[in-house]
Amino acid sequence: MSHNHHHHGIGHHHHHEHDLHGKNLMISILLNILITVSQVIGGLISGSLSLISDALHNFSDVVSLIISYVARRLSKRKASNNRTFGYKRAEIMAAFVNAATLILVAIYLVKEAIERFVEPVPIKSGIVIWMAVLGIAANGFSVLLLKESSKGNMNMKSAYIHLLTDMLASVAVLIGGLVMKYFEVYWIDSVLTFAIAIYLIFVGWDLLKNATKILMLFTPDEIDIKELVREVHKIEGVKKLHHIHVWHLNEDELHLEAHLDCDENITLLEFDTLLHKIEAVLDDKFGINHINIQPEYKKEDIKDFIVQD
Repeated sequence: MSHNHHHHGIGHHHHHEHDLHGKNLMISILLNILITVSQVIGGLISGSLSLISDALHNFSDVVSLIISYVARRLSKRKASNNRTFGYKRAEIMAAFVNAATLILVAIYLVKEAIERFVEPVPIKSGIVIWMAVLGIAANGFSVLLLKESSKGNMNMKSAYIHLLTDMLASVAVLIGGLVMKYFEVYWIDSVLTFAIAIYLIFVGWDLLKNATKILMLFTPDEIDIKELVREVHKIEGVKKLHHIHVWHLNEDELHLEAHLDCDENITLLEFDTLLHKIEAVLDDKFGINHINIQPEYKKEDIKDFIVQD
């Protein structure tokens, strides 16, 4: 009984610490909704277009944060009969969508920057500057909240970058506003915005590429199939590993499936021992943590490492 109870405690604790990311996302969502609303109101009062466009930017954050939050919640769901993997790829999908919207935001920023460079919009009042400060404060706080979670998790990283660039955009508006007010130099804002957009395209593209690789079931870059085969072939009793597939289910789970030609007509018990050795090698050297191997002995089939249909 006590053992059972103890077990429950661990499960509970685990859930709690994992949901820290989710909780931080939730706080960021609420903060961003707050900024969006206040910027729209501020924009309408001051008649400032840059505030309205800033509010749009913040609204795009709200959307991407909600996508990340939902995906995070989904990925925790249990597997079921018609969803045997659960929703483990939800976060990869979210990262894909958010990376794509990052690139759209970048294009929008480039357009803004060029328009403002050609025809600078003088900032009307202190309200824009104060709104920018509000944007920096709220997004800055969200960025700090999500900084830890963004490492090693594509979904959280995509949410984090949305917030970070939004904060930078507010910084650009603030600097632009101050420089306009005191020095009457009008191009600073555009140049900064353009720089942010370039940064966004780089980061967004990288995220998009990585998410696509996982969704397309590509073999991870760090895994060399030839090297993997060499290592497995060193194990006694192995004749040939072939029909190999290696792919990421999500960022934490790396799968391998393959056919294994055995030297001898061994018993299932002996095969289990062999399998154990193979699993150890694949896990230690390549970090593959889910392995499915079909044993064969003198079976007539194609023995290529990679079988093309």
